[in-house]
Amino acid sequence: MTVPASSKQRAAALHKELNQHSHAYYVLDRPTIPDAEYDRLFRELQALESEYPELISADSPTQRVGDAPLAAFASARHRLPMLSLNNGFSDEDIQAFDKRVRDALDAGAIDYFCELKFDGLAVNLTYERGVFVRGATRGDGATGEQVTANLRTIKTIPLRLSDSAPPELLEVRGEVIMFKKGFAQMNRRQREAGEKEFVNPRNAAAGALRQLDPRMTAQRPLRFFAYGIGDRAGGSPAASHDELLKKLAASALPVNDLGRVCHGAEGVLGFYREIGAMRATLPYEIDGVVYKVNRYDFQNQLGFVSRAPRFAIAHKFPAEEALTEVLDIDVQVGRTGAMTPVARLKPVFVGGATVTNATLHNEDEVRRKDVRIGDTVTVRRAGDVIPEVVGVVLERRPGDAREFVMPSACPVCGSRVVRGEGEAVSRCTGGLVCSAQRKQAILHYASRRAMDIEGLGEKIVDQLVDGGHIHSLADIYAVSVPQLGALERMGEKSAMNLVAGIETSKQTTLQRFIYALGIRNAGEATARHLARHFGGLQALLDADLEALQQVPDVGPVVAQAIIDFLAEPHNLAVIEALRRHGVVWAESDPVVRAPAPSSKIDGATFVLTGTLPSLSRDDAKARIEAAGGRVAGSVSKKTNYVVVGEEAGSKLADANKLNIPLLDEAGLLTLLQENERTDA
Repeated sequence: MTVPASSKQRAAALHKELNQHSHAYYVLDRPTIPDAEYDRLFRELQALESEYPELISADSPTQRVGDAPLAAFASARHRLPMLSLNNGFSDEDIQAFDKRVRDALDAGAIDYFCELKFDGLAVNLTYERGVFVRGATRGDGATGEQVTANLRTIKTIPLRLSDSAPPELLEVRGEVIMFKKGFAQMNRRQREAGEKEFVNPRNAAAGALRQLDPRMTAQRPLRFFAYGIGDRAGGSPAASHDELLKKLAASALPVNDLGRVCHGAEGVLGFYREIGAMRATLPYEIDGVVYKVNRYDFQNQLGFVSRAPRFAIAHKFPAEEALTEVLDIDVQVGRTGAMTPVARLKPVFVGGATVTNATLHNEDEVRRKDVRIGDTVTVRRAGDVIPEVVGVVLERRPGDAREFVMPSACPVCGSRVVRGEGEAVSRCTGGLVCSAQRKQAILHYASRRAMDIEGLGEKIVDQLVDGGHIHSLADIYAVSVPQLGALERMGEKSAMNLVAGIETSKQTTLQRFIYALGIRNAGEATARHLARHFGGLQALLDADLEALQQVPDVGPVVAQAIIDFLAEPHNLAVIEALRRHGVVWAESDPVVRAPAPSSKIDGATFVLTGTLPSLSRDDAKARIEAAGGRVAGSVSKKTNYVVVGEEAGSKLADANKLNIPLLDEAGLLTLLQENERTDA
């Protein structure tokens, strides 16, 4: 059959591109495209070679397993080849595999051992008389890189097997991986040191294992799971794969405990769905599951093709990463006014869903990743996690790519956009009028420690705002019993009680009113100090930056936040409308000398570290700030308390060095309760 010129050219182009990506992934540890994109190109080349066998050559990417080893390491030739697996992407692929197995064995339903497909680096460990003597990477399947010294640093790899009578020779095959938690901690250290972060756990594990200095490898949180053997001399052979894994586990080799024997195609597909449902909660990354015919006599009958066994297949999950194009970068305004850049993408199927938007987090993140409109980017979506842009494929950047510029005015309400000193997030200053922040502003205004409108909760606010009954805080005081009575799950009596509560809230204090406005960085304690210091609202409205900083607990950041808030005509208009609706309080003469803090929390600086039993970090921070404290990101001599949870980091050590008082969650809650009694 004559091969069309176009097919020859495409095959040659695919050869070149796949080899380049393979080199970047396996040799340089710098992947340039997602795995799913590599798989797509690989399948395209396979299809061409299947249609035109004349295109198959010895150097084709389809005829080898991996890539050449680094010259910096000694070569290690495997006694038995380390082959890769064919992939299945759908139920039909797996059913076809099962049929091929049954037909070849002339048997009924087959038992398969099902196990996880780790996203790590395959290695071969050689034990002689039970002692670990050599370790190598897969390399090109026939020859790998000898990384014995580095593998010795991995604590999950036993240096001596626990067998009483170990075989003369045993090659153990498995995967070196990095758990998600260890990866996150390592990247945090990279950030704190101002160094480049790693792309993903697999890349980090591969780079760590191939450090020329084993001491560097020892600093990385690597793990190992065994999933099979290569060559063996002596000892009693296993009859099946599950029996083998039990023997390995009994020898002190780590074996993943989620693998099990499943019966027939339906059994393995059930395993796939079960693992897929729990994938996001696993402590490590996996990109699929593997099915192996369990009986070794059956495996021997089935044998191998050129690059893979006939008795096993990898069933891959929907890709969590894919390539697409950035069509534009918009700004999304959150409930608190935080402005988040969002990439509008050319639709791409990733993580089991079609993705058209991905978060870019903040302006600094856009700059760090250098994402521009028109770029080709890698997008990641794992389970229900919000899609995000992982990185840019710079080689594909067009000449007309445009940089993102954070707008100076809110795209929703037109208010000014500010970014506090030392903060990563830009914010809209139109908190009282911005429709994106409306519900949050109302809920805060009605909260117990603000205007204390009992019954005006989240579900009621949602219905009032969505129904067009409330557009600003002042509209709360125009809500009627008939309007409320028409809402879902709101009877006439409840409506009357809520209207009465709204009316009662008009009689308040200046402190509560200031706090209820929701000025950023101005918590309860700040509101209390402002009310005492100025005595009346007009004096506060007339205050400049210098005057504000004379108030206890008000520094440059808080003072500027107040100035920014009161500089917005929209916010002043809402304040005036609230006064017209009858919101009143008793005013007093200004306090020339500020009183001492009224509690241990007033003006105190807290630092949070570790995971608390019941409070999230955001919850703890909000409660501390509401009580008049502030939460800092690092420990210093000015820190008053360090709140310590499970797996506390370096901040705990810093606190101990400086003899700063420590609180657990119970201690923090007690302090907060004491503060409430003081304020009552």
